[in-house]
Parts: sequence; structure tokens; C-alpha cells
Amino acid sequence: MKSLKNMISFSNLDIIIIISFFLILSLIGFFARINTKNDSTDFLLSGRRVGLFLFVMTNVSTWYGGILGVGEFTYNSGLLSWVTQGLPYYLFALLFAFFFAEKIQSSSLFTIPDKLELIYGKQVGLIASFFILILVTPAPYILMTGNLIQLIFNIDLLPSIIIATIFSSLYLLKGGYKADLFTDVFQFFVMFVGFIMIFVFSLIQFDGYSFLVNNLPENHLKLFGGASPFFILIWFLIASWTFADPGFHQRCNAAKDGKTAKYGILISIILWALFDFLTTSTGLFSKAALPNIENPVQAFPLYAELILSSGTKGIFYAALFATIISTTNSFLFISATTFGRDLVYKRSRKKNEEKIVIFTKYGLLVSSIISIAFAYFIKSVISIWYLVGSVFIPGLIFLIISSYYNKFQISNRLATLEIITASVVSLLWIIMKIVLNTELLPNIEPMIIGLFSAFIIHTYGLRKSFFFLPKKR
Repeated sequence: MKSLKNMISFSNLDIIIIISFFLILSLIGFFARINTKNDSTDFLLSGRRVGLFLFVMTNVSTWYGGILGVGEFTYNSGLLSWVTQGLPYYLFALLFAFFFAEKIQSSSLFTIPDKLELIYGKQVGLIASFFILILVTPAPYILMTGNLIQLIFNIDLLPSIIIATIFSSLYLLKGGYKADLFTDVFQFFVMFVGFIMIFVFSLIQFDGYSFLVNNLPENHLKLFGGASPFFILIWFLIASWTFADPGFHQRCNAAKDGKTAKYGILISIILWALFDFLTTSTGLFSKAALPNIENPVQAFPLYAELILSSGTKGIFYAALFATIISTTNSFLFISATTFGRDLVYKRSRKKNEEKIVIFTKYGLLVSSIISIAFAYFIKSVISIWYLVGSVFIPGLIFLIISSYYNKFQISNRLATLEIITASVVSLLWIIMKIVLNTELLPNIEPMIIGLFSAFIIHTYGLRKSFFFLPKKR
């Protein structure tokens, strides 16, 4: 089969539209620096004055960084993609809105390590800082952006990744969180315009739902797609990561009040459902129109080549870039904040507001270098997600949830044991599956093993609290 580069061509108009997207994105990002003050609250959280409009725009746009993966999953599995990649996240976002959003906003903190350090001590806070620094690496999204740049402009992968990183981070150095917010608003509209356009073109060119019924495998239009209940349960457990998502916590901390955080998430769920409808429909049409794609991760680009004309294809690729970069810049900034504030500033002797901003800017450089290295040497979005998520989520999730509810809290020593043990167990399970014959081990995901370990330790800690044994802080 011919390479993707040989199957897709771009007109001058497409190139102009894509370059214009990047230029506008950069101008908006640098414009945000005008009113950005050099104090930590303004630089890191936009002065905690983020209103409902900005909250919703950035919350929605940053949720879809893995857009090519959505196309791949839908191409392979049909509506099962929505059941596993959409529905569970609506549920946990709903729970987050009602049980955590207002509590997080009222805490007046900056980051997840802040909260964990406050409840479980400096040791847990420090370990959590290292975990989150790696967990929010934007490497997968930088790799996807780099792959698209490589495809369009026919340049090598490494310079493509570096260009992707520069366009996602440079304006953050001056504009801070405001630059992230303002660029996300622009990208929100671009991503919706692009996918509404390709959905409408699909309806016009093909015979709507009847075309899908006549050309899709039978299971593609079934909600559960023939998958086992256990498979679906695993995806619901993975979606519980929402409770520990640093982006959700950052946006709630930046909201002007608790109601903005709560209702911002509820409105976001509606818009996520709309965007999921557009992306899932596009994935289904791509499968029906192009049933024999060798690499399904190419489903959206190849379908765009089939159905879109000069100019409209440029708009769609701008939408792909917008969907990915809106997540990239948010993760970059969270990673930089974690490095600058939680790892460096808290351990420095001289403390003042300006140093937090300076260290965060250094954090942008450090995070960018780490992300470029991850993206270039691993070269697999799925592998990065799998490794990072499996190792670091299990040790964090129960501690984060419990930090906002006194009756679920455990002692500091057990919290330290939990965060270390759960992640080490997950990592060891991954290593054993690689080194040993996989037939010798149960077919259980490392994240499940890690979550089970954390659950056992946390339950033991709650049992001690139940019998009124004193916490050893």
C-alpha cells in the first residue's frame, strides 16, 4: 500500500489556510501578554477571574487532543467508540461537577500537589509533583501535530516535532494562562467548524444513515459492538481518571467562583456530546466509504482526501491541528507549573512571587525538551498514553478524591505507601508482561493491578480511622 504522503495532496489554498491558522493562533497568544501581570496568581491562573464563557471554551477544546485516535477507534469499532470514549467521561465529569468543582475552587490553591501536601504532607506532595510532571507530558499531542506537519510540508519528523512544540508553547512564555485561554477559544471554533463542515459534506455526498446501514459491518451500528461487559467496564474505570485530571483542577482553581466551575463543566458535557456526535459520525462515514484502510489512524486524513475539495480540506486540517494543539498548550502549561512551582519554588530558600513566574517559564523549556524526547524516541501515541497512564494514575486517584472529603482520608504514612506501591506494582506488571511469556500472567491491565493495590491500602487506612486509631502525621 502506498504511503500516506503519496495518497494525500494539498493545494496552495489548503497550505495558505493552514499557515494562516498558525499565524492567527500565535497572534492571539502573544496578544494575551498585554494584560498579564508578573505575579503568580495572574500568570498561572489568570487572576482566578475566569468567567463561564472562557471556562467552557477551554474545557471543551482541551478534551480532544487524541483526535486521530478517536478516528481510529470509531473506524475499527463503530459506536462502541462513543460508549467507551464518550459516555464514561460524561458520567465522571458530571460527578466531578457536583462533588468536586466548588470544593476545588473554594480551596484557593494552585495545583493538585498543593492539595495533597496540605492533607498528606510534604512527602506525598513531592512524589505527586513528579508523577504529574510526567503524567501531563504533552508528548503524544506534540507527536500527532508533528506527524501532520510532516505530512503536509514533507519535512523530517524531528524538525516537525520541534516546530509543533514552538507553536504550542512560545506564546505561553509571555501570556501565561491567559494565552492558553484565548488561544483555546479560537481553536474551539475552528475544531467545530471543521467537523461540522465534513459532516455536512458527508450527508450531501452520501445517502445519510441508509448509506451507513448498507455499508458498515453489522456491529458498527450497535452500541456495545459485540464487546464483553468486562471490556466496557475497564474503559469506565479508566475514565475515572477524570477525578485526578490536573486540567480540571487547574480550570476550577482559575474560575471566578464555584458556580462557574460547576456549571461550566455541566455545559461542557453538552458540547462534548455534540462534538462526539460529529467525530463519531465522521469515523463511521470513513469506514463505510473506505472499508479497507490499512492503518485506521489515517481514517480522518484519508476520508478528508476523498470527500473534501481544495480549501475545505485546509479548513479540516486546521480543525485537526486546533483539536490537538488546544490540548498540547494546556498540558505544557500544567507541566511547566508543576515543575516551576511544585518542584523548584517550594524547595527554594528565597521565596517571592516573581520567582514562581520565572521558574514556570524555565518549566516550559524543561517540559518541551522532555516532550520532544518522548515523542521522537517512542514515536507511538498509544505507547506513551499506555505507559504514563498505567504507571502514574493508580497512585494518585484515591488520594486526590479523599483529599476533599475528611471521612475518606488516611494517615500520611499510608498515603505515602499508597502512592508509591500502586505505581510500582503497575510498573512491575508492565515489565513482567514484557519480559515473561504473557501466557503465564492473567490478561489484566497494569492500571487495574495498580488501582487494586491502591484500593487495598486505602481501605486498610479507612478501617484504622473507623476504629478511631490516631492518624500519624
